[in-house]
Amino acid sequence: MASVEKRVRDGSTTWLARWRDPDGKQRKRTFPRKVDADRFLTTVEHGMLTGSYVDPAAGKVTFREYAELWRAGQPHRPNTAKAVEQHLRCYAYPVLGGRPLAAVRPSEVQAWTTGLGATIAASTTRTVFNTFKAVFKAAVRDRLISHNPCDDVVLPKVPARKVEPLTVEQVEALVAGTPARYRALVLLGAGTGLRSGELFGLQVRHVDFLRRTVTVEQQVQQLAGHEVHVCPPKTQSSYRTVPLPQVVVESLAEHLRLYPAGPGAWLFSSTTGGPVVRTSFQHAAWQPALRAAGLTGVGMHALRHFYASALIRGGLSVKVVSDRLGHSNAAMTLNTYAHLWPDDEDRTRQAVDGLLGSGAPVVPQAVPVVGISAGQRA
Repeated sequence: MASVEKRVRDGSTTWLARWRDPDGKQRKRTFPRKVDADRFLTTVEHGMLTGSYVDPAAGKVTFREYAELWRAGQPHRPNTAKAVEQHLRCYAYPVLGGRPLAAVRPSEVQAWTTGLGATIAASTTRTVFNTFKAVFKAAVRDRLISHNPCDDVVLPKVPARKVEPLTVEQVEALVAGTPARYRALVLLGAGTGLRSGELFGLQVRHVDFLRRTVTVEQQVQQLAGHEVHVCPPKTQSSYRTVPLPQVVVESLAEHLRLYPAGPGAWLFSSTTGGPVVRTSFQHAAWQPALRAAGLTGVGMHALRHFYASALIRGGLSVKVVSDRLGHSNAAMTLNTYAHLWPDDEDRTRQAVDGLLGSGAPVVPQAVPVVGISAGQRA
């Protein structure tokens, strides 16, 4: 039962609010005025009735303490877990790590976010902020705080950047400049659009030479010290079967002739027999290929862009391109590649001309009247 008691000590009067929380634990809080104690108990009782009760003392835990507990309980993949730890340690903890959760104000979060935007890229700022916001969202769900101070924070805009796909000649130069052991891997990336982790995660059993397809059902991620982690694809939509062009089929057949492997073995393996990892591939294959092709600042994702552009030039729909790339939805595909689709102005004209161009009535033009005064025209 909630109650307010008057307390007098050393000539000063205070008011003690008592209540039991939803777990039945006795709680109390002191106020200088009775009206404040009554108002507080009204809020407490309303929160317990509506299920929105928050323990006033719970928000005293610091952001760092709670974030570390939150982080330890997340089902993150190794790469994601590493990124989250870096986001918090490098950007959030130095500024707000020691603050109690309930003491962090929206204005402080806005100032912190704006400051990030002045030192790191807008896209990175958004990624760091999303991690920060997720911690507070969990704290609200755990009823440690009543609201998320990250709500309505204005984020920096990410500058629009148009993908400029590699040319056929550049891809051919990359393939030719790649060491023989990984040449088919580069061609497979350009011919299927698979992500680098998906390429590294392929086993021989995933290639169907009869149907000319490759199945994506796992990927390889690199951990510290070149250790690898085999895990599911990025999203549910990333599980897919991609058609193999004949040039890629022939390249893979030649690759397996030179580097024989059983169905359960890695399609592309390192010199030690394990799966390929990103850093060793970059050093042993990709960087030499870039130098041979006369390219700089190009990552493996450029092969994926080349594949998407090839499908678009071939007249395939947004839905097909999205499915082949393993995107979660077609909107993601359009956001990245809309500028590569051919302009529809000519198609619009052709569509209307096809209906009205043959035997359509000609609308007579207005004939100007010469030599008649304004009064006469009226």
